[in-house]
Amino acid sequence: MRVDVLAGHGIGAVGALFAAIDGGARLWSPTGLWRSRSVARLYRWRGILRVLALSVAAGALILAVPAVMLAVGLLVYETAGLLDVAGPGTAARATGAYVELVAFLFRPDGLPTWLPRLALTLVLFVVGLIAVDALRSTAKLRARKRHRGGFWWSTLGAPLASSDTAAYFRRGLWDLLLGGAGIREPDPTDLGRRIAELVTDNLSQPGFRELLLVVHDLDAERDLVFALLGPDARRSFFLRKPLAGDRRSAEAFDLSGVSRDHTLRVVAGALAFPVLCEPEQIGFPPESYWRGETHRICDRPGALVRVLEEAATAGARQVLIVTSAPETAGPHGLSARHVSPRARLSEFLATAHAASVRDAVLACRPWFDRVFVVRPVHNAIGPLDLAGAFDERSDRFVGLTELIDRGYEDAYRQFIEPVVGASGEALEAERRPARADG
Repeated sequence: MRVDVLAGHGIGAVGALFAAIDGGARLWSPTGLWRSRSVARLYRWRGILRVLALSVAAGALILAVPAVMLAVGLLVYETAGLLDVAGPGTAARATGAYVELVAFLFRPDGLPTWLPRLALTLVLFVVGLIAVDALRSTAKLRARKRHRGGFWWSTLGAPLASSDTAAYFRRGLWDLLLGGAGIREPDPTDLGRRIAELVTDNLSQPGFRELLLVVHDLDAERDLVFALLGPDARRSFFLRKPLAGDRRSAEAFDLSGVSRDHTLRVVAGALAFPVLCEPEQIGFPPESYWRGETHRICDRPGALVRVLEEAATAGARQVLIVTSAPETAGPHGLSARHVSPRARLSEFLATAHAASVRDAVLACRPWFDRVFVVRPVHNAIGPLDLAGAFDERSDRFVGLTELIDRGYEDAYRQFIEPVVGASGEALEAERRPARADG
C-alpha cells in the first residue's frame, strides 16, 4: 500500500516532513533523533525561569544562615552530654569550639555585613535579569503596538521553551540533506525553501510524498493549512469553495510557491503548545491575503479533525491515523494523581489529544472509503515525558525507546497483517485459476 499524502499537526508535523523527503528513518533508526539522549532535554522550562528558581533557592539559603547556625547550636548543646562519654571535658571543648566559630562568623565585618550585601546583590541580579529578558522578548515582536500589559509579563508568560525543540529537529533535517557533511546550517528560511523545492522537484520519485501541515493562527482565530501537493490535486485543493463569507486564500497556502519560505516556521509553530510555549511568528508577504501582517501560530490539540478534512480535500480516499493515544480507559483504570507542574501539563495534553482522536475518527468516516487507526493498547508516556515515565500498571520505568519499539508491533498487528496482508491474500486468490470438480 502506497502512502500518497502525509498530513499532521503538532509533533506529527515533524514526522510528516521527514517522511515526505524519504527521511523517516532519521527519526526512528538506532541512531535516530528519537533515540538520542538529547530528546530528554526538549521542552525544558524556559532559561529565565530556571535561573529565577536557582536565584530564589540561593536567596532562601542566605536568609536561612542565622536559623541554621541556631539549630546547629541547639544540636551541639543537646549532644554535649553524650560527648562526656569520650572523656571528661570533651563536651566543654566541643561547645567552646562552636562558640568561637559563631563569634568568628558573626563578628562585625563577617556575616552581619556580607549577608545583606549578598541578598541585595541577588535581588538586583534577579530584577536586572527580568528586565533584560522582557526587553528581549518585546524586541522580538515585529509589531510593537500588539504588545499590551506590563513588560515583565513577557518574561513570565510562557513556562516552556519550544525553540530548542524546533532547532533540534531542524539540525536533524540539515544532517539528513547533507549526509553528514560538515557544512554550516543555513537560516530557517533558506533551509525551509530548500526542503520545499526538494519535495516539489521529486514528487514523482520513490520515497517522496505530498505534504500537508495544519497550525493554528492566534491572530486570525482560525487554522492555517500549508500544503505541498502534486499538479493534479493542487488546483482543486487551493480553489476549494470554503464556508460562506470566507476565502480559501486566507487559510490555505501553497508550499511550492512563495510560502515555501515558511516551511520550517510552520513546523516550529506546530511544535509550540498553546499557552505553554511562545508562539512562532510568521510574516506573510504583502501580496498575500494578509497583506504583509505578522501572525502568531501554534498547535491546537483538537486540530486532527481539520487535518483529516484537508486530507479528504486533497483527494485521499483511505486514511491511516497514527496516534500515541490509547483506547479510552474503562472502570478500574484510574492512576495516581500527578502533582508536579510539568506532569500535570503533560497529563492534560495527553487527555485532550485522546479526546480529539475519538472525535476525529467518528467525524471523518463519511469522508473516506476506509479509516484505519494504529494506536497503543497502553501508553504510560505523556507528551512531555521525553525522559520516560514510571508505569504503574507494570511497576517499572518505561523509556521513549521502548515506546518506539512497541509502535512497530502495533503497526504490524493492527494494520500490516490484518489489512495489507489480507489484501495480498485476496489478490492472490483472485489470480488463481478456478478449479471445477465433477
